[in-house]
Amino acid sequence: MRSYSNTYIFIFSSIMVIIVAALLSVAAMTLQPFQKKNVEINKKQNILTSINIESSAKNAEELYEKYILEIFAINTKGEKQEGVDAFKIDMKKELAKPLNERNLPVFISSLEGTKQYIIPVYGKGLWGPIWGYVALKDDLSTILGATFSHKGETPGLGAEIDTKDFQSRFLEKEIFNEQGKFVSVSILKAGAANPDSKYEIDGISGGTITSVGVDAMLKDCLSSYETYFKNIKN
Repeated sequence: MRSYSNTYIFIFSSIMVIIVAALLSVAAMTLQPFQKKNVEINKKQNILTSINIESSAKNAEELYEKYILEIFAINTKGEKQEGVDAFKIDMKKELAKPLNERNLPVFISSLEGTKQYIIPVYGKGLWGPIWGYVALKDDLSTILGATFSHKGETPGLGAEIDTKDFQSRFLEKEIFNEQGKFVSVSILKAGAANPDSKYEIDGISGGTITSVGVDAMLKDCLSSYETYFKNIKN
């Protein structure tokens, strides 16, 4: 059996590591545009889901162009921000800023001759981030639809936030009370919500911490748009 010196083995191993690293780098650079495109399509699908439009990866862009009329960013005073790409705003980064420095995306859609206002939301669950979109009817209070997702909530418990059963509980709930005060939607312990209330829903049985996370997420994110909503109403 032929033997090799330690120097030979070291040089050979180094060359192989460099070659493999170069191939992986090239593969990553080649796939990056496709990965970005997939993320963009998935985001458009989620936005469409919030207005109860089902889509697939194949038709999401077409439906998005059909139903989404306008996209822009505002500040917490309700003023439009020029030169900001609202679609690319990272809500995690924006919510880490002081309130008066946030850029807040607004997506406006049109269904059956009426406008809907779609608001992205981002927060913290039990095991990681949670996020989603809430669509309001043109009264800027009544929820038309909502969609939520998560990174690592417990299957069968907190992970239930991304099911239609949980998301459907938000339909026709309101974020402003009859006096025009912002109240959001309160997520209570499973079975504790008043079925006749416009402002509360049952949380997930066994997923209390995730439910609390969704509750806090909605209050934090939607309250940032309060002035904008009131400006339009007035």
